[in-house]
Amino acid sequence: MRVAFSGFLHETNTFAPSPADLEAFRFGGGYVPMTRGADLVEAFQSVNLGMSGALSVATAQGWNVVPVLWAGAIPSAHVTRDAFEQIADEIVAGIRDAGPLDGVFLDLHGAMVAEHLDDGEGEIARRVRAVVGPDVPIVAALDLHGNISQEFVELVDGLVGFRTYPHVDMAATGASAARLLGEMMQTGTRPAKAYRRMSYLVPIPFQSTDLAPADRLYAELADVEAKGALSASLFMGFPAADIPDCGPTAIAFADTQLAADKAADHIAAAYEAAEAEFDNLTHTPDDAIAEAARLVAAGGHGPVVIADTQDNPGAGGVSATTGMLRALIRADAQNAAIGLIVDPVAARAAHDAGQGSTAEFRIGGHPGLPDDSPVVTSAAIESLSDGKLHATGPYYGGTRLDLGPSACLRIGGVRVVVTSRIAQMADREMFRFAGVIPEDQAILVVKSSTHFRADFAPIARDILVARAPGPMPFDPADLPFTRLRSGLRLSPNGPVFGAARAEKTRTDLGGETAEVQLQQLDNQHGEQTC
Repeated sequence: MRVAFSGFLHETNTFAPSPADLEAFRFGGGYVPMTRGADLVEAFQSVNLGMSGALSVATAQGWNVVPVLWAGAIPSAHVTRDAFEQIADEIVAGIRDAGPLDGVFLDLHGAMVAEHLDDGEGEIARRVRAVVGPDVPIVAALDLHGNISQEFVELVDGLVGFRTYPHVDMAATGASAARLLGEMMQTGTRPAKAYRRMSYLVPIPFQSTDLAPADRLYAELADVEAKGALSASLFMGFPAADIPDCGPTAIAFADTQLAADKAADHIAAAYEAAEAEFDNLTHTPDDAIAEAARLVAAGGHGPVVIADTQDNPGAGGVSATTGMLRALIRADAQNAAIGLIVDPVAARAAHDAGQGSTAEFRIGGHPGLPDDSPVVTSAAIESLSDGKLHATGPYYGGTRLDLGPSACLRIGGVRVVVTSRIAQMADREMFRFAGVIPEDQAILVVKSSTHFRADFAPIARDILVARAPGPMPFDPADLPFTRLRSGLRLSPNGPVFGAARAEKTRTDLGGETAEVQLQQLDNQHGEQTC
Protein backbone atom coordinates (compact mmCIF):
# COMPACT_ATOMS: atom_id res chain seq x y z
CA MET A 1 0.00 0.00 0.00
CA ARG A 2 1.27 3.44 -0.95
CA VAL A 3 0.29 5.97 1.73
CA ALA A 4 0.97 9.69 2.14
CA PHE A 5 1.76 10.92 5.67
CA SER A 6 1.40 14.53 6.76
CA GLY A 7 0.61 16.56 9.88
CA PHE A 8 -0.43 20.10 10.77
CA LEU A 9 -1.27 20.73 14.46
CA HIS A 10 -2.40 23.80 16.35
CA GLU A 11 -4.80 24.35 19.25
CA THR A 12 -6.11 27.88 18.83
CA ASN A 13 -7.14 30.17 21.69
CA THR A 14 -8.97 32.90 19.78
CA PHE A 15 -8.65 35.24 22.78
CA ALA A 16 -4.86 34.89 23.17
CA PRO A 17 -2.54 37.81 22.37
CA SER A 18 -0.02 36.30 19.96
CA PRO A 19 -0.71 34.44 16.69
CA ALA A 20 1.13 31.37 15.43
CA ASP A 21 3.31 32.47 12.54
CA LEU A 22 5.54 30.35 10.35
CA GLU A 23 8.42 30.66 12.79
CA ALA A 24 6.27 29.16 15.58
CA PHE A 25 5.83 26.02 13.46
CA ARG A 26 9.50 25.92 12.51
CA PHE A 27 10.41 26.00 16.22
CA GLY A 28 7.71 23.61 17.49
CA GLY A 29 7.70 24.69 21.15
CA GLY A 30 7.39 21.17 22.60
CA TYR A 31 6.41 19.58 19.32
CA VAL A 32 8.87 18.17 16.79
CA PRO A 33 10.00 21.17 14.71
CA MET A 34 8.73 21.45 11.13
CA THR A 35 10.01 18.43 9.20
CA ARG A 36 9.84 17.42 5.53
CA GLY A 37 10.26 14.39 3.34
CA ALA A 38 12.49 11.54 4.39
CA ASP A 39 13.58 13.44 7.53
CA LEU A 40 10.04 13.04 8.83
CA VAL A 41 10.41 9.30 9.33
CA GLU A 42 13.60 9.69 11.34
CA ALA A 43 12.24 12.60 13.44
CA PHE A 44 9.33 10.55 14.76
CA GLN A 45 11.24 7.60 16.13
CA SER A 46 10.33 7.05 19.82
CA VAL A 47 8.27 10.24 20.26
CA ASN A 48 4.78 10.39 21.79
CA LEU A 49 2.92 11.92 18.83
CA GLY A 50 0.28 10.57 16.47
CA MET A 51 2.66 10.49 13.53
CA SER A 52 5.01 8.19 15.44
CA GLY A 53 2.34 5.56 16.04
CA ALA A 54 1.08 5.73 12.48
CA LEU A 55 4.56 5.25 11.04
CA SER A 56 5.13 2.25 13.31
CA VAL A 57 2.02 0.60 11.85
CA ALA A 58 3.17 1.46 8.33
CA THR A 59 6.49 -0.25 8.99
CA ALA A 60 4.85 -3.32 10.53
CA GLN A 61 2.43 -3.68 7.61
CA GLY A 62 5.03 -3.02 4.93
CA TRP A 63 3.46 0.10 3.47
CA ASN A 64 5.27 2.28 0.98
CA VAL A 65 5.47 5.48 3.04
CA VAL A 66 5.28 8.83 1.21
CA PRO A 67 6.31 11.39 3.88
CA VAL A 68 5.27 14.94 2.99
CA LEU A 69 5.39 17.53 5.80
CA TRP A 70 4.73 17.72 9.54
CA ALA A 71 4.33 21.00 11.44
CA GLY A 72 3.08 21.77 14.94
CA ALA A 73 3.15 24.88 17.13
CA ILE A 74 2.37 25.51 20.79
CA PRO A 75 -1.17 26.78 21.47
CA SER A 76 -1.65 30.50 20.89
CA ALA A 77 -3.94 32.88 19.06
CA HIS A 78 -4.97 32.27 15.44
CA VAL A 79 -2.64 30.71 12.90
CA THR A 80 -1.64 33.54 10.59
CA ARG A 81 -3.02 33.48 7.07
CA ASP A 82 0.51 33.30 5.68
CA ALA A 83 1.52 30.34 7.89
CA PHE A 84 -1.66 28.41 7.18
CA GLU A 85 -1.50 28.91 3.44
CA GLN A 86 2.19 28.10 3.13
CA ILE A 87 1.96 24.91 5.18
CA ALA A 88 -1.36 23.77 3.69
CA ASP A 89 -0.14 24.48 0.16
CA GLU A 90 3.01 22.43 0.74
CA ILE A 91 1.01 19.52 2.17
CA VAL A 92 -1.48 19.53 -0.70
CA ALA A 93 1.23 19.90 -3.34
CA GLY A 94 3.23 17.05 -1.82
CA ILE A 95 0.20 14.76 -1.83
CA ARG A 96 -0.81 15.84 -5.35
CA ASP A 97 2.67 15.25 -6.72
CA ALA A 98 3.17 11.92 -4.94
CA GLY A 99 1.55 9.95 -7.73
CA PRO A 100 -1.01 7.18 -7.21
CA LEU A 101 -1.91 6.65 -3.55
CA ASP A 102 -3.85 3.96 -1.71
CA GLY A 103 -4.47 6.13 1.33
CA VAL A 104 -3.70 9.34 3.23
CA PHE A 105 -2.88 9.61 6.95
CA LEU A 106 -3.23 13.06 8.55
CA ASP A 107 -1.93 13.92 12.02
CA LEU A 108 -4.08 16.91 13.05
CA HIS A 109 -5.37 18.56 16.21
CA GLY A 110 -9.02 19.40 15.67
CA ALA A 111 -9.08 22.92 17.16
CA MET A 112 -7.13 24.98 14.61
CA VAL A 113 -8.48 28.42 13.73
CA ALA A 114 -6.69 30.60 11.20
CA GLU A 115 -6.96 34.36 10.75
CA HIS A 116 -9.10 33.87 7.65
CA LEU A 117 -11.07 30.69 8.46
CA ASP A 118 -12.64 29.00 11.49
CA ASP A 119 -12.19 25.34 10.60
CA GLY A 120 -8.53 24.68 9.87
CA GLU A 121 -8.82 20.90 9.81
CA GLY A 122 -11.93 20.99 7.63
CA GLU A 123 -10.14 23.18 5.12
CA ILE A 124 -7.10 20.91 5.05
CA ALA A 125 -9.36 17.89 4.49
CA ARG A 126 -11.25 19.72 1.74
CA ARG A 127 -8.06 20.53 -0.13
CA VAL A 128 -6.60 17.05 0.27
CA ARG A 129 -9.85 15.46 -0.86
CA ALA A 130 -9.85 17.68 -3.95
CA VAL A 131 -6.47 16.32 -5.10
CA VAL A 132 -6.86 12.61 -4.21
CA GLY A 133 -10.47 12.25 -5.31
CA PRO A 134 -13.35 10.35 -3.71
CA ASP A 135 -11.83 6.86 -3.88
CA VAL A 136 -8.69 7.31 -1.75
CA PRO A 137 -9.43 6.91 1.98
CA ILE A 138 -8.35 9.72 4.31
CA VAL A 139 -8.02 9.02 8.04
CA ALA A 140 -6.88 11.45 10.75
CA ALA A 141 -5.64 11.19 14.34
CA LEU A 142 -6.94 14.01 16.55
CA ASP A 143 -6.63 15.57 20.00
CA LEU A 144 -9.56 14.97 22.37
CA HIS A 145 -9.85 18.78 22.69
CA GLY A 146 -10.89 19.07 19.06
CA ASN A 147 -13.76 21.39 18.12
CA ILE A 148 -14.92 19.12 15.32
CA SER A 149 -17.18 20.36 12.53
CA GLN A 150 -19.67 18.17 10.71
CA GLU A 151 -18.13 19.28 7.41
CA PHE A 152 -14.76 17.90 8.49
CA VAL A 153 -16.32 14.55 9.38
CA GLU A 154 -18.06 14.37 6.01
CA LEU A 155 -14.81 14.98 4.11
CA VAL A 156 -12.78 12.17 5.70
CA ASP A 157 -13.30 8.43 6.03
CA GLY A 158 -12.17 7.99 9.60
CA LEU A 159 -11.22 9.98 12.72
CA VAL A 160 -9.68 8.68 15.94
CA GLY A 161 -9.32 10.88 19.04
CA PHE A 162 -7.05 10.61 22.08
CA ARG A 163 -8.55 8.90 25.11
CA THR A 164 -6.25 10.25 27.79
CA TYR A 165 -5.67 13.69 29.25
CA PRO A 166 -2.76 14.01 30.05
CA HIS A 167 -2.24 12.84 26.48
CA VAL A 168 -0.08 9.80 27.09
CA ASP A 169 -1.73 7.95 24.20
CA MET A 170 -0.90 10.26 21.28
CA ALA A 171 1.30 7.68 19.53
CA ALA A 172 -1.22 4.92 20.32
CA THR A 173 -3.98 7.02 18.76
CA GLY A 174 -1.94 7.49 15.59
CA ALA A 175 -1.47 3.73 15.45
CA SER A 176 -5.22 3.14 15.87
CA ALA A 177 -5.99 5.59 13.08
CA ALA A 178 -3.42 3.93 10.80
CA ARG A 179 -4.89 0.49 11.47
CA LEU A 180 -8.33 1.85 10.59
CA LEU A 181 -6.90 3.22 7.36
CA GLY A 182 -5.28 -0.15 6.67
CA GLU A 183 -8.63 -1.94 6.99
CA MET A 184 -10.19 0.45 4.49
CA MET A 185 -7.38 -0.03 2.00
CA GLN A 186 -7.54 -3.81 2.34
CA THR A 187 -11.31 -4.14 2.04
CA GLY A 188 -11.98 -1.26 -0.33
CA THR A 189 -14.97 -0.27 1.83
CA ARG A 190 -15.81 2.90 3.77
CA PRO A 191 -17.51 2.81 7.15
CA ALA A 192 -20.75 4.56 7.99
CA LYS A 193 -20.31 7.59 10.24
CA ALA A 194 -22.34 9.35 12.93
CA TYR A 195 -21.83 12.79 14.46
CA ARG A 196 -23.48 14.26 17.57
CA ARG A 197 -23.08 17.60 19.33
CA MET A 198 -23.43 17.93 23.09
CA SER A 199 -24.68 20.84 25.17
CA TYR A 200 -22.04 22.11 27.64
CA LEU A 201 -18.38 23.09 27.96
CA VAL A 202 -16.05 21.83 30.71
CA PRO A 203 -13.11 23.75 32.24
CA ILE A 204 -9.82 22.39 30.92
CA PRO A 205 -8.41 21.04 34.26
CA PHE A 206 -11.55 19.01 34.93
CA GLN A 207 -11.48 17.35 31.52
CA SER A 208 -8.65 15.22 32.90
CA THR A 209 -9.15 11.50 32.44
CA ASP A 210 -7.41 11.06 35.80
CA LEU A 211 -10.55 12.51 37.39
CA ALA A 212 -14.23 11.58 37.47
CA PRO A 213 -16.32 11.60 35.38
CA ALA A 214 -13.98 11.85 32.37
CA ASP A 215 -12.16 8.69 33.45
CA ARG A 216 -15.39 6.71 33.13
CA LEU A 217 -16.56 8.39 29.92
CA TYR A 218 -13.35 7.52 28.08
CA ALA A 219 -13.13 4.02 29.53
CA GLU A 220 -16.59 3.33 28.06
CA LEU A 221 -15.35 3.97 24.51
CA ALA A 222 -13.69 0.55 24.37
CA ASP A 223 -17.02 -1.03 25.32
CA VAL A 224 -18.78 0.94 22.60
CA GLU A 225 -16.33 -0.43 20.03
CA ALA A 226 -16.69 -3.94 21.38
CA LYS A 227 -20.43 -3.69 20.75
CA GLY A 228 -20.12 -2.83 17.07
CA ALA A 229 -18.25 0.40 16.33
CA LEU A 230 -15.02 0.35 14.31
CA SER A 231 -13.96 3.56 16.01
CA ALA A 232 -15.61 5.68 18.73
CA SER A 233 -14.37 9.06 19.92
CA LEU A 234 -15.43 11.66 22.49
CA PHE A 235 -14.10 15.15 21.78
CA MET A 236 -14.47 17.38 24.84
CA GLY A 237 -13.68 20.50 22.83
CA PHE A 238 -11.23 23.34 23.44
CA PRO A 239 -13.31 26.00 25.24
CA ALA A 240 -11.25 29.11 24.41
CA ALA A 241 -12.41 29.29 20.79
CA ASP A 242 -15.06 31.82 19.81
CA ILE A 243 -16.36 29.91 16.80
CA PRO A 244 -19.70 28.21 16.08
CA ASP A 245 -18.10 24.74 16.16
CA CYS A 246 -16.66 25.17 19.66
CA GLY A 247 -17.82 22.41 21.96
CA PRO A 248 -18.03 18.68 22.61
CA THR A 249 -18.89 16.08 19.97
CA ALA A 250 -19.32 12.31 19.77
CA ILE A 251 -18.19 10.63 16.55
CA ALA A 252 -18.46 6.97 15.60
CA PHE A 253 -17.62 4.85 12.56
CA ALA A 254 -19.14 1.41 11.97
CA ASP A 255 -19.96 -1.12 9.28
CA THR A 256 -23.60 0.00 9.24
CA GLN A 257 -25.33 3.33 9.79
CA LEU A 258 -27.44 1.78 12.54
CA ALA A 259 -24.36 0.70 14.45
CA ALA A 260 -22.66 4.08 14.00
CA ASP A 261 -25.76 5.95 15.19
CA LYS A 262 -26.14 3.67 18.20
CA ALA A 263 -22.50 4.20 19.22
CA ALA A 264 -22.59 7.98 18.83
CA ASP A 265 -25.90 8.20 20.71
CA HIS A 266 -24.46 6.20 23.60
CA ILE A 267 -21.37 8.43 23.89
CA ALA A 268 -23.44 11.62 23.71
CA ALA A 269 -25.98 10.42 26.28
CA ALA A 270 -23.26 9.41 28.74
CA TYR A 271 -21.61 12.83 28.42
CA GLU A 272 -24.90 14.67 28.96
CA ALA A 273 -25.74 12.55 32.01
CA ALA A 274 -22.36 13.35 33.63
CA GLU A 275 -22.81 17.14 33.72
CA ALA A 276 -23.30 17.47 37.46
CA GLU A 277 -20.16 15.42 38.16
CA PHE A 278 -17.77 17.92 36.58
CA ASP A 279 -17.19 19.76 39.82
CA ASN A 280 -13.85 19.93 41.59
CA LEU A 281 -12.09 22.26 44.00
CA THR A 282 -9.88 25.22 43.02
CA HIS A 283 -7.93 27.66 45.21
CA THR A 284 -6.79 31.28 45.25
CA PRO A 285 -2.98 31.61 45.12
CA ASP A 286 -2.60 32.31 48.85
CA ASP A 287 -5.06 29.58 49.82
CA ALA A 288 -3.23 27.09 47.59
CA ILE A 289 0.09 27.81 49.29
CA ALA A 290 -1.50 27.65 52.74
CA GLU A 291 -3.19 24.32 51.95
CA ALA A 292 0.07 22.96 50.53
CA ALA A 293 1.90 23.97 53.73
CA ARG A 294 -0.79 22.26 55.80
CA LEU A 295 -0.47 19.06 53.79
CA VAL A 296 3.32 19.11 54.11
CA ALA A 297 3.09 19.62 57.88
CA ALA A 298 0.68 16.70 58.15
CA GLY A 299 3.40 14.36 56.97
CA GLY A 300 3.77 11.99 54.07
CA HIS A 301 6.10 11.71 51.13
CA GLY A 302 6.64 13.75 48.00
CA PRO A 303 5.83 17.32 47.06
CA VAL A 304 2.45 19.01 46.93
CA VAL A 305 2.04 19.99 43.28
CA ILE A 306 0.04 23.12 42.43
CA ALA A 307 -1.24 23.72 38.91
CA ASP A 308 -1.11 27.38 37.86
CA THR A 309 -3.92 26.61 35.46
CA GLN A 310 -4.73 30.13 34.18
CA ASP A 311 -1.20 30.55 32.81
CA ASN A 312 -0.99 27.19 31.07
CA PRO A 313 0.98 27.60 27.81
CA GLY A 314 -0.73 24.46 26.57
CA ALA A 315 -3.94 26.50 26.25
CA GLY A 316 -2.62 29.90 25.20
CA GLY A 317 -0.96 31.08 28.42
CA VAL A 318 2.37 32.90 28.43
CA SER A 319 4.11 30.98 31.25
CA ALA A 320 5.25 34.28 32.77
CA THR A 321 2.57 35.53 35.18
CA THR A 322 3.66 36.17 38.74
CA GLY A 323 0.61 35.52 40.94
CA MET A 324 1.83 32.16 42.23
CA LEU A 325 5.43 33.36 42.62
CA ARG A 326 4.24 36.31 44.72
CA ALA A 327 2.11 33.97 46.86
CA LEU A 328 5.13 31.74 47.52
CA ILE A 329 7.23 34.74 48.52
CA ARG A 330 4.48 36.22 50.73
CA ALA A 331 4.15 32.93 52.57
CA ASP A 332 7.94 32.62 52.96
CA ALA A 333 7.57 29.14 51.49
CA GLN A 334 10.51 26.84 52.09
CA ASN A 335 11.84 24.08 49.88
CA ALA A 336 9.55 25.24 47.06
CA ALA A 337 10.05 25.61 43.31
CA ILE A 338 8.12 27.13 40.43
CA GLY A 339 8.55 26.70 36.69
CA LEU A 340 8.68 27.60 33.99
CA ILE A 341 8.83 31.39 34.12
CA VAL A 342 9.62 32.46 30.56
CA ASP A 343 11.72 35.61 30.73
CA PRO A 344 14.66 35.79 28.29
CA VAL A 345 15.86 39.11 29.75
CA ALA A 346 16.11 37.69 33.28
CA ALA A 347 17.73 34.51 31.94
CA ARG A 348 20.36 36.53 30.08
CA ALA A 349 20.99 38.69 33.15
CA ALA A 350 21.65 35.55 35.19
CA HIS A 351 24.13 34.27 32.62
CA ASP A 352 25.86 37.66 32.57
CA ALA A 353 26.13 37.75 36.38
CA GLY A 354 27.36 34.18 36.65
CA GLN A 355 26.50 31.11 38.68
CA GLY A 356 26.97 31.53 42.44
CA SER A 357 26.48 35.28 42.41
CA THR A 358 23.55 37.36 43.64
CA ALA A 359 21.91 40.02 41.49
CA GLU A 360 18.81 42.19 41.16
CA PHE A 361 16.15 40.85 38.82
CA ARG A 362 12.81 41.77 37.31
CA ILE A 363 11.20 38.34 36.90
CA GLY A 364 8.21 37.54 34.71
CA GLY A 365 5.06 39.62 34.51
CA HIS A 366 2.46 40.02 31.81
CA PRO A 367 1.81 43.66 30.78
CA GLY A 368 -1.72 42.85 29.62
CA LEU A 369 -2.80 41.66 33.07
CA PRO A 370 -3.72 44.21 35.76
CA ASP A 371 -1.29 44.05 38.69
CA ASP A 372 0.90 41.40 37.07
CA SER A 373 4.08 43.42 36.99
CA PRO A 374 7.47 41.72 37.21
CA VAL A 375 8.70 40.57 40.61
CA VAL A 376 11.56 42.92 41.47
CA THR A 377 13.91 41.15 43.84
CA SER A 378 17.40 40.13 44.71
CA ALA A 379 18.02 36.48 43.86
CA ALA A 380 20.88 34.03 44.13
CA ILE A 381 21.87 32.35 40.85
CA GLU A 382 22.05 28.67 41.75
CA SER A 383 22.59 27.18 38.30
CA LEU A 384 22.80 28.05 34.62
CA SER A 385 21.86 25.99 31.56
CA ASP A 386 21.71 26.22 27.78
CA GLY A 387 18.12 24.98 28.05
CA LYS A 388 18.57 21.76 26.10
CA LEU A 389 17.00 18.71 27.68
CA HIS A 390 15.50 15.31 26.94
CA ALA A 391 11.93 15.15 28.26
CA THR A 392 11.46 11.46 28.98
CA GLY A 393 8.18 11.48 30.93
CA PRO A 394 4.93 9.95 29.65
CA TYR A 395 3.59 13.12 28.02
CA TYR A 396 6.57 14.37 26.02
CA GLY A 397 7.66 10.76 25.58
CA GLY A 398 11.27 11.37 24.63
CA THR A 399 10.97 14.77 22.93
CA ARG A 400 14.11 16.90 22.96
CA LEU A 401 13.38 20.45 24.06
CA ASP A 402 15.44 23.61 23.59
CA LEU A 403 14.33 26.25 26.10
CA GLY A 404 17.22 28.61 25.36
CA PRO A 405 19.48 30.20 28.01
CA SER A 406 17.98 29.28 31.38
CA ALA A 407 18.70 29.64 35.09
CA CYS A 408 17.57 28.58 38.53
CA LEU A 409 17.17 31.63 40.78
CA ARG A 410 16.63 31.34 44.53
CA ILE A 411 14.54 33.85 46.49
CA GLY A 412 14.67 32.79 50.13
CA GLY A 413 13.30 29.24 50.14
CA VAL A 414 11.79 29.51 46.66
CA ARG A 415 13.56 28.35 43.51
CA VAL A 416 12.45 29.82 40.19
CA VAL A 417 13.29 28.08 36.91
CA VAL A 418 13.61 30.86 34.31
CA THR A 419 13.87 30.07 30.59
CA SER A 420 14.10 31.98 27.34
CA ARG A 421 11.60 29.88 25.39
CA ILE A 422 8.16 28.60 26.17
CA ALA A 423 6.99 25.01 26.74
CA GLN A 424 4.41 23.56 29.10
CA MET A 425 5.84 22.29 32.40
CA ALA A 426 4.82 18.66 31.99
CA ASP A 427 8.02 16.72 32.67
CA ARG A 428 10.22 16.42 35.74
CA GLU A 429 13.30 16.92 33.56
CA MET A 430 12.09 20.51 33.09
CA PHE A 431 13.06 21.08 36.73
CA ARG A 432 16.09 18.78 36.80
CA PHE A 433 17.89 20.46 33.90
CA ALA A 434 18.07 23.61 36.04
CA GLY A 435 19.36 21.77 39.10
CA VAL A 436 16.03 21.37 40.93
CA ILE A 437 15.27 17.81 42.05
CA PRO A 438 11.47 17.74 42.03
CA GLU A 439 11.18 14.69 44.30
CA ASP A 440 13.06 16.55 47.04
CA GLN A 441 10.82 19.66 47.10
CA ALA A 442 7.97 20.27 49.53
CA ILE A 443 5.96 22.41 47.09
CA LEU A 444 6.08 22.49 43.30
CA VAL A 445 4.15 25.06 41.24
CA VAL A 446 3.80 24.11 37.58
CA LYS A 447 2.63 26.21 34.64
CA SER A 448 0.23 23.57 33.36
CA SER A 449 -3.40 22.53 33.73
CA THR A 450 -3.33 18.75 33.34
CA HIS A 451 -0.43 17.36 31.29
CA PHE A 452 1.89 17.67 34.29
CA ARG A 453 -0.10 14.89 36.01
CA ALA A 454 1.43 12.24 33.74
CA ASP A 455 4.93 12.67 35.22
CA PHE A 456 4.25 14.44 38.54
CA ALA A 457 1.29 12.47 39.95
CA PRO A 458 3.49 9.44 40.74
CA ILE A 459 5.63 11.54 43.12
CA ALA A 460 2.98 13.94 44.47
CA ARG A 461 1.52 13.63 47.95
CA ASP A 462 -1.35 15.78 46.66
CA ILE A 463 -2.32 17.95 43.67
CA LEU A 464 -4.07 21.32 43.93
CA VAL A 465 -5.47 23.59 41.22
CA ALA A 466 -4.89 27.33 41.71
CA ARG A 467 -6.58 30.20 39.92
CA ALA A 468 -3.93 32.91 39.90
CA PRO A 469 -4.59 35.71 37.39
CA GLY A 470 -3.57 34.55 33.93
CA PRO A 471 -4.33 34.68 30.22
CA MET A 472 -6.43 31.47 30.13
CA PRO A 473 -9.52 31.69 32.37
CA PHE A 474 -10.37 28.52 34.25
CA ASP A 475 -14.11 28.99 33.63
CA PRO A 476 -15.16 29.29 29.98
CA ALA A 477 -18.10 31.43 31.15
CA ASP A 478 -15.58 34.20 31.91
CA LEU A 479 -14.69 34.55 28.22
CA PRO A 480 -16.46 37.26 26.14
CA PHE A 481 -17.94 34.93 23.52
CA THR A 482 -19.94 36.43 20.65
CA ARG A 483 -20.02 33.66 18.01
CA LEU A 484 -20.87 30.37 19.72
CA ARG A 485 -23.89 28.33 18.70
CA SER A 486 -27.01 29.37 20.54
CA GLY A 487 -27.95 27.17 23.49
CA LEU A 488 -24.45 25.97 24.41
CA ARG A 489 -23.90 26.07 28.17
CA LEU A 490 -20.61 27.79 28.97
CA SER A 491 -19.80 25.49 31.89
CA PRO A 492 -21.47 22.48 33.55
CA ASN A 493 -24.92 23.68 34.69
CA GLY A 494 -23.69 27.17 33.82
CA PRO A 495 -24.98 30.11 31.79
CA VAL A 496 -26.36 29.52 28.31
CA PHE A 497 -25.00 31.30 25.27
CA GLY A 498 -27.67 32.73 23.02
CA ALA A 499 -28.62 35.59 20.77
CA ALA A 500 -29.56 37.80 23.72
CA ARG A 501 -26.17 37.32 25.39
CA ALA A 502 -24.26 37.99 22.17
CA GLU A 503 -26.38 41.09 21.43
CA LYS A 504 -25.83 42.42 24.95
CA THR A 505 -22.08 42.03 24.49
CA ARG A 506 -22.24 43.93 21.22
CA THR A 507 -24.52 46.62 22.68
CA ASP A 508 -22.23 47.09 25.67
CA LEU A 509 -19.39 47.68 23.23
CA GLY A 510 -21.01 50.61 21.54
CA GLY A 511 -23.74 50.43 18.96
CA GLU A 512 -22.69 51.13 15.38
CA THR A 513 -19.00 50.60 16.09
CA ALA A 514 -19.63 47.27 17.80
CA GLU A 515 -17.73 45.14 15.28
CA VAL A 516 -14.60 47.29 15.52
CA GLN A 517 -14.78 47.41 19.30
CA LEU A 518 -15.42 43.67 19.49
CA GLN A 519 -12.15 43.13 17.68
CA GLN A 520 -10.45 45.54 20.08
CA LEU A 521 -11.95 43.64 23.00
CA ASP A 522 -10.71 40.36 21.54
CA ASN A 523 -7.20 41.81 21.38
CA GLN A 524 -7.42 43.33 24.85
CA HIS A 525 -8.96 40.24 26.42
CA GLY A 526 -6.30 38.10 24.83
CA GLU A 527 -3.71 40.15 26.67
CA GLN A 528 -5.62 40.36 29.95
CA THR A 529 -7.68 37.32 30.78
CA CYS A 530 -7.07 34.45 28.36
